[in-house]
Amino acid sequence: MIKRYKTKKIYVGDVAIGGDAPISVQSMTFTKTADVEATVEQIKRLHFAGCDIVRVAVVDEEAALALKEIKKQISLPLVADIHFNYRLALIASEVVDCIRINPGNIGNKQRVKEVVQACQQRNIPIRIGVNNGSLEEQFENKYGQTPKGMVESALYNIKYLEDLGFTDIKISLKASDVQRTVEAYKTLRPLCGYPFHLGVTEAGTKFHSTVKSSIALGSLLLDGIGDTLRVSMTGELEEEIKVGKAILKDAGLVKDGVNIISCPTCGRIEADLVKAVEEVEKITKDIKEPLNISVMGCVVNALGEAKEADVAIAFGKGSGLIIKKGEIVAKLPESELVGRFVEEVKKVAGEYKE
Repeated sequence: MIKRYKTKKIYVGDVAIGGDAPISVQSMTFTKTADVEATVEQIKRLHFAGCDIVRVAVVDEEAALALKEIKKQISLPLVADIHFNYRLALIASEVVDCIRINPGNIGNKQRVKEVVQACQQRNIPIRIGVNNGSLEEQFENKYGQTPKGMVESALYNIKYLEDLGFTDIKISLKASDVQRTVEAYKTLRPLCGYPFHLGVTEAGTKFHSTVKSSIALGSLLLDGIGDTLRVSMTGELEEEIKVGKAILKDAGLVKDGVNIISCPTCGRIEADLVKAVEEVEKITKDIKEPLNISVMGCVVNALGEAKEADVAIAFGKGSGLIIKKGEIVAKLPESELVGRFVEEVKKVAGEYKE
C-alpha cells in the first residue's frame, strides 16, 4: 500500500488537489488561445478523454481577453499559463481557476506581489512552476541547471509568497530529463507541505514522452510523492490523458477499469493471441469496474495467472478454457472463446454494481 505524503489541500475550480484528494490528470491545449472556437474544441476533447484540469497558454493581451469567453463554454477548471508579462496574469486572474507562473521569468518582486494580490482577491491558487531551463539568475549562477538550483528556486519563491500571506500554492519542478526531475521532487518533498504537480517538461513525442513520464512519475508516485500530474507530449491531447491515467492505475493508485494480463508472444502460442487481446481490449475499454482479466496463449502460465484473475482465457490447440475466479467454467472451440469470455467479464462487472 502506497502511503502518500500529507500535503495541504487546495482547489482548482471544483477539483481538490493535495490532502486526501485523488491524484488528478491535467493537460494543456496547443491552439492559439485567442482562437476561442479552436481552443474550446480542444478542451472539450480533453474533457471527454477524462481530463480533470486544463491549462492554456496566455502569450499576449488578446489571449488573456479571450479567457472570459472560453470559460463560459467549458466545464473543466481552467489554468492560465503566464510567462514574462505579469499584466497578463492580472487580466487572467479575473476569470480563471488558477494562475501558473514561473517566478524566474515573471519579473521583479513587485510584479509577483501584484499577481499574488489579484489571486488573493478571487481566492484562486498559484502554481509555482520551476523549470530547469529558466531559473532565476542567482540560482543558475550558483548551482547551474541542477536539481539543487530548482529546489532553491522553489523554496525562495514559496517563502516570498508566504511572506505575502499567500499559501494556496502548488509546485512543479520540471526538467527535460528523468534523473534531474526525480531528484528535484524528492529533495523538495520533505521541505514543504504544498501539493506537487508532477511532470517531465519537453518530453517529446508520444513514444519518448510515455517512456520518460512512466519512469519519472512512476518512481515518484511509488514513493508517495505527487498530487496532480501531466504527461507532456508533442501534439497528443487524448494520449496525454490515456497515459497519465494508465500510470496512476499501474502504480496501484487508481482502482478503475480493466487490467488486462496477457503473455508475451512465444513459440508455445496455440492461437492468434495478438488479435484476441486487441479484440478484448476494444470491447472492454469502457468497463469502469476494477477487474483483472487474463488472456493467455497456452497453458504454461495460464492456470497460475487465472488464480489471480476475475476472468481468464487459456488458449489451447483449436480450443481453450474459460476460467472464472480460478474455476474452469467452460471448454470451447477457439472461435467461441472470446465471445464467452466477454460475457463472463460483463457478468463480473455487473456484480460490482449490485
